[in-house]
Amino acid sequence: MKAPHPGMSPALTVLTTLLDNGLRGSIVDQDLDGIRRSRAQVFPAVPPFAWVTGALDRRVTTRTTRVPVRDGHEVPVRIHRPRADAGALPVVLWFHGGGWVQGNPTMYDPLCTHLAAEVGAVVVAPDYRKAPEHPAPRPVQDVLDVAAWVVESAVELGVDATRVAVAGDSAGGNLAAVVAQVWRDAGDSPIRHQALIYPATDLTLSSPSLDEHAHAPILTKDAVLAFHRLYLDGHPQDDPLVSPLLGDLVGLPPALVQTADLDPIRDDGIRYARALEAAGVPTRLTNYVGAPHGFASFPGAYTGGRQHRAELVGELRTHLHPDA
Repeated sequence: MKAPHPGMSPALTVLTTLLDNGLRGSIVDQDLDGIRRSRAQVFPAVPPFAWVTGALDRRVTTRTTRVPVRDGHEVPVRIHRPRADAGALPVVLWFHGGGWVQGNPTMYDPLCTHLAAEVGAVVVAPDYRKAPEHPAPRPVQDVLDVAAWVVESAVELGVDATRVAVAGDSAGGNLAAVVAQVWRDAGDSPIRHQALIYPATDLTLSSPSLDEHAHAPILTKDAVLAFHRLYLDGHPQDDPLVSPLLGDLVGLPPALVQTADLDPIRDDGIRYARALEAAGVPTRLTNYVGAPHGFASFPGAYTGGRQHRAELVGELRTHLHPDA
């Protein structure tokens, strides 16, 4: 049985102990069937679960559609829109976490509906294809194709395609950072802001925190290695399409980087924020003390959950509604 971390609050200790000791399977020993079952897992957005994960914001409508991507495939996409706001709203492209292997957009409905209502934006969350069936760079290609579809479908979606933010947590933060770089390279990028929550930015495994927090709650070094192995599947680990820290950072949109202090990939985010600053990119970095990896998914159990959400909303609103 995995021991709780002494640096966490009692509520967070109870939650992470339950998660690490039975409520979810570890990627380290999951077979493909187990991975697929994990991908489909969604906690009900009602009490008592909502006390931990946050409630759905009823000021927002949610629908699912399917978006064509390259190779003739289609991926499901969740679209969250504020009920009271008419006209062309800005867009937040939200990419979910899960190591490019697990996770789904529905489990992020509490956070995505919160962002839609509080930022005043349409939040688009794609269910990109995942490893091991679809290793790198397929997830990158899927989210790029969905991003292009949003711009092309701006009138139909009722969005302002000149005001776009990319955001995501963990592997989703990685994808958001990559999309910002690829769109910058293509020229005339509509991305006004990138919000990266405990992002994985260096798949060469060069961050000191990997060893410092090798046995952390929620995410261990062994789990990081397993996710990397499944996602990369032989793809070069120093390719900026998977390691955005190693890409060209000049001319990227302003960034918010939120890291978890008890996270083995904490330094991926810190190093990326410092590299962005060195490249002249306006960057805000906040390291959340006493937080494990994944804290954005259980704001009710982490004492800094409200501050994390307020900061995230504030940064997105500032850059997507500059005239407000």
